[in-house]
Amino acid sequence: MCTLDSEASVNNEFPPSPKRKFLHRLLSFVVLWGVVVGAVFSPWEILAQYLFLILITGIGIAGLLEYYSLLEKRGVSCYKWFGIVVGIVLIVGTYLHCTGRLGIYQTPSRVNDFQAWLLVTIVLGLCVWAMLWSNKGSVLIATGTTLFGIIYVPWLVNFIQEINFFPTIGGTGKYYVFYFLVVTKLSDTGAYLVGTWVGHHKLAPRLSPNKTWEGLLGGVSFALIGSLIFTHLAQGHLVGMTTTHALILGILLGAGAAIGDLVESTFKREAGVKDSGHFFPGIGGVLDLMDSLLFNAPIMYLYLRHVLTSS
Repeated sequence: MCTLDSEASVNNEFPPSPKRKFLHRLLSFVVLWGVVVGAVFSPWEILAQYLFLILITGIGIAGLLEYYSLLEKRGVSCYKWFGIVVGIVLIVGTYLHCTGRLGIYQTPSRVNDFQAWLLVTIVLGLCVWAMLWSNKGSVLIATGTTLFGIIYVPWLVNFIQEINFFPTIGGTGKYYVFYFLVVTKLSDTGAYLVGTWVGHHKLAPRLSPNKTWEGLLGGVSFALIGSLIFTHLAQGHLVGMTTTHALILGILLGAGAAIGDLVESTFKREAGVKDSGHFFPGIGGVLDLMDSLLFNAPIMYLYLRHVLTSS
């Protein structure tokens, strides 16, 4: 089991400045999700679908591994490999259903029913696993933390797939994937820049001492402006989107990004680490790059389904 001392020993003697770390994370985000967007917009099916699946699965499982690693650092029990296998099944199963390989997929409710069936099976299977084969000291804690990890990472990541393959908008879901990625990252960027320049009033000092109310306002403002500009430039590709919807979504995604960031900061503080992992040396882990996306993906999907399309 990892300890806080061992975690500290791997840190660089001269850690990067917050500004440099932010720029590195921004570049990593652009490169990582730029590849995902490139795959989505590719005219070749092998890239548009299969590479997309590989990337989403890799991102989801890497994030889940980091979450379970945070639990291990805290000394909390979990069924890590059960969660990893289930996470892969959840992501791949959703992809197969969204692309019509597991039957008819004509309405969003079908994939939601499919995922609900999978989650019920996962819960029951986890209970049986804990009852018959567990040697953990606390079955209640181990089952709870394992299930939460599955919900927090792969299940939330799955909403990106549901947006991309949304069935009633003529194959334009990829534009909404691009849209919500851009708006989310603009929120992160605005929060950092405004918080660094004029931030004085602490937002949640117990959870993340560097975040400020000014930064939150800056993040929402950047997201709002980015939403309006993107909507104007992508006219005809964002089905159902109007200026009013762009304003509402800009605010929702800007606030959602801030909440997602704070949630992950809470987990890291509980585990006593600064970064969720070391997937990107000197920058952090996969969760550090996707914390805000985990909250915004379901927001984007639910708004697309129940407001923009009412389907």
